[in-house]
Amino acid sequence: MKDRQQNILIIGAGLCGSLLALRLGQRGYNVSVYEMRSDLRKVDISAGRSINLAFSDRGNKAMKLVGIEDKVKALCIPMKGRMIHDREGHTFLSNYSGRDHEYINSISRGGLNALLLDEAEKHENVAIYFNKKCKSVDFKKTTALFKDYETKSEFVEDADVIIATDGAGSAMRKSYYLAKKFLFSFSQDYLTHGYKELSILPTKTGDYKTYKNALHIWPRGDFMLIALPNLDGSFTVTLFLSYDEGTYHFNNLTTPEIVTEFFEKEFPDALQLMPNLVEDFFNNPTAALGTVKCSPWHYKGNTLLMGDSAHAIVPFYGQGMNASFEDVVEFDAVLDQGLENWETVFKTYEATRKKNTDAIADLAIDNFYEMRDHVANPIFQEKRKLEMALEQHFPDEYSSKYALVTFNENISYHEAMTRGRAQDKAILNMIVDKDIPTAANMTKEALKEVLEKVKIATQDILDEDKIAGLKRG
Repeated sequence: MKDRQQNILIIGAGLCGSLLALRLGQRGYNVSVYEMRSDLRKVDISAGRSINLAFSDRGNKAMKLVGIEDKVKALCIPMKGRMIHDREGHTFLSNYSGRDHEYINSISRGGLNALLLDEAEKHENVAIYFNKKCKSVDFKKTTALFKDYETKSEFVEDADVIIATDGAGSAMRKSYYLAKKFLFSFSQDYLTHGYKELSILPTKTGDYKTYKNALHIWPRGDFMLIALPNLDGSFTVTLFLSYDEGTYHFNNLTTPEIVTEFFEKEFPDALQLMPNLVEDFFNNPTAALGTVKCSPWHYKGNTLLMGDSAHAIVPFYGQGMNASFEDVVEFDAVLDQGLENWETVFKTYEATRKKNTDAIADLAIDNFYEMRDHVANPIFQEKRKLEMALEQHFPDEYSSKYALVTFNENISYHEAMTRGRAQDKAILNMIVDKDIPTAANMTKEALKEVLEKVKIATQDILDEDKIAGLKRG
C-alpha cells in the first residue's frame, strides 16, 4: 500500500472509471484503463444512452477533489426545479429548494467524460486503451482477459489490483458470480417499465423552444415524459412507459399513427415541440430499467467493484452518476487512512459505502412513483409548498428529503433516507389530518410553530422505528 509504484488496472473508461483513473494518477499510482468502446472524443457513441445527466453537489464534491470544478461548471445548465406539464398544456414550476443557491444541473455525459479522460491523460503514469473488451477476470491471479476489437486477438493483462468500473453489465461481477469460488450475493431487479430517448430540437436560430432552466416532467400516473436541456438549445426527452400494461405501452406503439395518437392524447404540448418524434421513436432503442445490488464488492486485496458495476440504480433521483463519483471520494478518503494493505482498504471502503448505495437505490425507486404520479397530487403539492416555505424562512433548520439527498453532500445517503422518510411521513400525516393550515396562509410565526411540530413528529417516528428494530444511519 505504501508503494505508489503499484500497477492498478481499471476496467471501463466511463464517468466513474475516468474519474478514478484521474484521482489515482494524481496520487502517483501507475494506472492502465481498458475500455471496450471507441474513444468518445473521436467517435459519436451515444446511441440511445442518456446524453445528459443531472449533476449535483455530491458529484461536484468529486470535481473539487481532482481540481476541475470550474471546467465542469462550464458544461452545466442550472435547473432550478421541476416544470410540471398537465394534459391541457398548463405548467407550474416546483422548485427543488426554498434556498436560492440550491439547484441541480443538466450536463452532457459525453462532454464530462471527455474532460475527465483529457485530465487523466495529462498524467504520465496513466494510460487509456480503447476497443479492448474485458471478457473475464481471474480474481485469484489478479489477471483480466481482453479481446482487442481492432486486431480480433485476445490477451491477458495482470496488475497488483484490478478495479472494475464497467457498469451494470460488469464482466468482473459476472466472473465473481460464475466462478462460485466464494460466497457472492447478487440481485438484479427490473421495473416493468422501460425508457426511450427522444428529443426537442432547437429553433432555427438555435434557441430553446421551452423554458431552459428546469427539468420538465409530464406526469401521467403510470408513465411519464421528462426533458433536460442541452447547451446547443435542444432538450433530451425520455419516455418512461410500461412494456405491456395500460392502453399504450412499448409493445403496442408499433406504427407512426399510434405513436402520434398517444402523444396527441397524453403530451399535446410536447408533441408541438417535436416534429421529429416519429423519427426519434423508431430510430432509438427501448432500454430496460434495473437495480443491481451485490456483495462483497471485493475479492481479498486483488479486485474491487465500483460505480454501477457494484450498485446500478434507476435514474429517478438523478444520483446514478453522482453516487459513482462519490464512490471515488469515499475510496480516496479510505486511502488517506494509510491502511496496511489493499484487502483492508477494500473492506473498510465497502463497510462504510454499501449501506449508502443501497439507500440511494431504494430512494430512486421511491422517486419513480413520486415523479410519475405524486407530483400531480394535491396533497403532495401542498407538502412541497410547505417544505419550500420552511426552507426559505428557516434555511438552517429544515431540509426536505430531496434536499438532504441532493444538496447535503456531507450527509450520507442512508442518513438522508432515514431522516427524510420520517419527515415526509410526519408532514403528510399533518396535512391529511388537517393539523396545520395551508402554507399559503401562514405567517412566519405560524410556520415556526409548524416547524417545531414537524421536528417533534419526525423524532417520534425515528424513535418508533428504532424501537421496532430498524437501524438508524
